[in-house]
Amino acid sequence: MNLQLNPKASDILISVYVVVTLFFRIKYENEIGVSPLLSLVIGLCLVVMPWVLIKLKILNPNWFGLFKSKTPKP
Repeated sequence: MNLQLNPKASDILISVYVVVTLFFRIKYENEIGVSPLLSLVIGLCLVVMPWVLIKLKILNPNWFGLFKSKTPKP
């Protein structure tokens, strides 16, 4: 089974993931009073998840077309 999302869906999914995780981190870490070191560990764990999905080629981000694609020059 080869599960891959198209680039536009990957871009949208990653953007929503980043916004939601930042919102919850800011909201709940301020309420609970998390130490800075624990905040960094939580942030690192939340960044590793989409990175692994990109490395496994499940997510195929196009970065909304901001970067040129890697095509060989003739």
